[in-house]
Amino acid sequence: MKEFIRVMKALSDQNRLKIIKMLQHRELCVCEIQAGLQIAQPTVSKHLKILEDAGLVGYRKEGLWVNYYLENGNSNPYAATLLGNLRHWLDNESEIKQIMEILPTLNRESICKK
Repeated sequence: MKEFIRVMKALSDQNRLKIIKMLQHRELCVCEIQAGLQIAQPTVSKHLKILEDAGLVGYRKEGLWVNYYLENGNSNPYAATLLGNLRHWLDNESEIKQIMEILPTLNRESICKK
């Protein structure tokens, strides 16, 4: 039951749901997520850690970059089920639509130049 509760708590925050929806489209680094959500970098990192602990998100280092991606759910059946369902949920929400519109413009090289 602890795994189920961990997943449900991880998905109980709107910014974490937005991160999941963003990662459905491609891997992202913290700076791209930060730019998309317009929240502070430490806050993004905290959200990613919660999602990672719930088995929803993973990461891989690529040089200086840390790329976050959606897990396949092999380690947690609750995560797998909810990630699958979330692919079909919330797409018509105005906040999700807004993020999906700007997602293609988020580019780590241009963001980190500033």
